[in-house]
Amino acid sequence: MSLARVSFRAARQSTIGLRAFQPCAVRLQSSQVEPKAKANSIIDALPGNNILSKTGIVATSVAGAVYAISNELYVVNEESILLLTFAGTVGVVAKVLGPLYNEWASSTIQNITDILNSSRTKHVEAVKGRIDQVGNLKDIVSTTKALFELSKETAQLEAEAFALKQQVDIAAEAKSVLDSWVRYESQVRQLEQQQLASSVISKVQEQLKDPKFQQKVLLQSLEQVEQVFAKK
Repeated sequence: MSLARVSFRAARQSTIGLRAFQPCAVRLQSSQVEPKAKANSIIDALPGNNILSKTGIVATSVAGAVYAISNELYVVNEESILLLTFAGTVGVVAKVLGPLYNEWASSTIQNITDILNSSRTKHVEAVKGRIDQVGNLKDIVSTTKALFELSKETAQLEAEAFALKQQVDIAAEAKSVLDSWVRYESQVRQLEQQQLASSVISKVQEQLKDPKFQQKVLLQSLEQVEQVFAKK
């Protein structure tokens, strides 16, 4: 009685499982393969190196299952049916999604490979460009030496120009001092001459005011006039 009940429940659950996976079955029917190819794919999926070993594995598995069930070593119950249903569902999903996953994985791996190859190519080009730049700088030592010598000459010329500028500034300042000294001396001499002339004029004017001096000058003038007429 219990075995019949278990069989009924198993049949019911398998019917529900088939109803749930009818869309999958419809999609699978649209891309059905030949029975021979399907059988070959199932045989290839079994472990083993040749057809005899694979057949032996299948026969041994079936015989072991029959022996376990007949001797009640393994009792078929609801959990077993659920396990088989779950295994079948997983197999169907793996069969349907396996190619899609393989395609996605292949495209992803190819994209990553392309990115890595592109990065490697760019890195190689960058290294080559850097090597070319370093190769262009192979004469940097001689160029640096020439620039250093030129900078030394420039610094020396700037020092000489600064020294000459200082000399010119000193000469201009000395000339300015000498010119100011000459102007001062000329002013002093002019002042002395003015003072001397004023002193002489004042003395002459004082003497001219003296009657004796006037008489003396008059007599000298008359003598000079007489001498002039006497010569004529």
